[in-house]
Amino acid sequence: MSLSSEMESVNAHAGSPARRVATRAIFFVTGMAMGLWAALVPYAQLRTHSEAGDLGLLLLCLGAGSLLSMLGSGRIIGRFGCRAVIVAAVVLYCLMLPLLAVFSDIGLLALSLFIFGMGIGLADVAVNVQGTLVEQAADKPLMSGFHCLWSVGGIAGAGGGALLLSAGISPLGSTFFAVALVVIVTAWSFRGMLPFGAHEEDGAEGKPKARPNFRLALMAVMAMICFMAEGAVLDWGGVFLTRERGLALEHAGWGFAVFAVAMSLMRLTGDAIVSALGRKRILVVGGVLGIAGYLMVVLLPGWILPLCGFALVGIGAANIVPVLITLAGQEKVMPVNMSVAMVATLGYLGVLGGPAVIGFIAHLSSLYVAFSAVAAAFLIITFGAYKLKY
Repeated sequence: MSLSSEMESVNAHAGSPARRVATRAIFFVTGMAMGLWAALVPYAQLRTHSEAGDLGLLLLCLGAGSLLSMLGSGRIIGRFGCRAVIVAAVVLYCLMLPLLAVFSDIGLLALSLFIFGMGIGLADVAVNVQGTLVEQAADKPLMSGFHCLWSVGGIAGAGGGALLLSAGISPLGSTFFAVALVVIVTAWSFRGMLPFGAHEEDGAEGKPKARPNFRLALMAVMAMICFMAEGAVLDWGGVFLTRERGLALEHAGWGFAVFAVAMSLMRLTGDAIVSALGRKRILVVGGVLGIAGYLMVVLLPGWILPLCGFALVGIGAANIVPVLITLAGQEKVMPVNMSVAMVATLGYLGVLGGPAVIGFIAHLSSLYVAFSAVAAAFLIITFGAYKLKY
């Protein structure tokens, strides 16, 4: 059978239940790997005797590795297909996980984190491309459910890692449990992964590769804003609640916790909500809720109502990125692998650079002003929704 015939045959079944289950499984295990690293961070800090600044640089290595691999991911996925790239990425981050649990030399740990980040970033883009192709073949919203499994995996990795560590299992032993589970799930999902990374017509020889249009660029900016809002809650929410709202220091994590739970619950039901409301309304309403949530954080007294504000931001932001990934895959000016990779990569810049921008604004003025700026940025999502094609 020729490659063209194989692609036609596989593409016809891309929306099958087996493909959907495999996509959810890879979202889950990749989120779990990231969640486990979160549980290992305090142990890494103890082994390396690193201060807060050194730890920040270590975490930056993870983000830099992810971003670097994302930059070239579209072409790699188009050349080798989702299945090959996902397997290679999973192998890469599984090889690094045990090293993250044992290295005490900060240089070696930084290098391992960089490579681990490359695996995570490559897997993220490849599974989003697969998810887009599977959703298009199924002809119904699926992306929110896929992204929900990443969130659930993150909770399972962090929570499961914490349970193993508290039970006396060493950090290295905990990573072996995780790696074994990832390998088993990936092997079980292998046949459900797509052997190609774009539609057959996208990969036709001699077809010119167009540049991104205005809509794709706008989607990338909207995704960046949404990720920036998430990073702002993660890195600055606890600081704001403890310094400005009087929340006890030991409860500083509550802000991100309520945000993450709200986001996960909304993504769990996101596909049904997208089907009921349509993608345009999801973006408009999500942007409005993001604005309202951050204004609650900034304007309302005490810490209970601002906590509700962070939850409202999670509700609003939950389905914005999944919808944008879907819409990016529908643009015909670029192959699916390239358009999805572009939006995912530039969106990820919001996670990396957003908290730094928030900190810079807070340094010049205050966190009140910085969070107000994030609320204003959600206006781009709200009004940008009217410029997209559905």
